[in-house]
Amino acid sequence: MLTILIIAITSLISYFAFRNQSLVSQLIFYPPAIKQNQWYRFITYGFLHADIGHLFFNMFAFYLFGTEIEKVFNQVFGEWLGGILYVVLYLLGLIFSILPSWFKEKNNNQYRSLGASGAVSAIVFAYMLIYPMNFMGLMFIPIMMPAFIFGIIYVVTSIYLERNQNGNINHMAHVAGGVFGIIYMFVVFAAFAQTNIFLWFIQNIQISSFGDLIHFGY
Repeated sequence: MLTILIIAITSLISYFAFRNQSLVSQLIFYPPAIKQNQWYRFITYGFLHADIGHLFFNMFAFYLFGTEIEKVFNQVFGEWLGGILYVVLYLLGLIFSILPSWFKEKNNNQYRSLGASGAVSAIVFAYMLIYPMNFMGLMFIPIMMPAFIFGIIYVVTSIYLERNQNGNINHMAHVAGGVFGIIYMFVVFAAFAQTNIFLWFIQNIQISSFGDLIHFGY
C-alpha cells in the first residue's frame, strides 16, 4: 500500500537524519536556502522529524486515516489514478501547509521547520469529509465526537495555540494542511468522479440529538 510505502520512506529518512545533522541541513525547510532555488525543501522537510516521538505520532495518525482514504481513492478513481491522486494529496499537503510559514518567515534567517504534520492534517480532513459521522477522540481526554465536530475544534484550537504559543510547534501548518485537504477533495471528486463531495458531507451528517454527538468514558 502507498500509505505504508510513504511511512517507510519517511521513517528511514528521519531515522538517518537523527544521526546525521548534515542530512537535516540539506532537507529541512530553511528560507535562505529556498531563496537559492532549493525549492525541493517545500517537500523534503516533511520527511524529517525532531525525534522518535514526533515521528511516531505523525506516522501513527497517517496510518490510521491514510489507509482509509487510500481505499476510498482506489474504489472511486481506480487503483492507478487513485494511487496518483492520493500521493499528490500528500505531497501537495506538505507544500500548501508550509506556505503560510514561508510568507511569514521568508526573511527570517533563523527559521526552520520539519515534520509531516501538515500533510497528515490534509489526510485527516479528507477523512472527515468522507466519514463526517465517524467518531473520533481527543488524545488523553475521555470524549468521542463525530469527525466534523472534531475538525472544527481542531482548527479553532490550532489557531488559538498559534497565536499564544511559546513553543516550536507550527500549528498554522496544521490548519493550512487541513484546509488544503478539503479543497483538494472537492476538486478531484468533481473533476474525476463528477461528485459534489460537500453534498455527500452534508447528507451524511444526521444529528438527532446532542446526546448522539458526544460519548464519554471510552
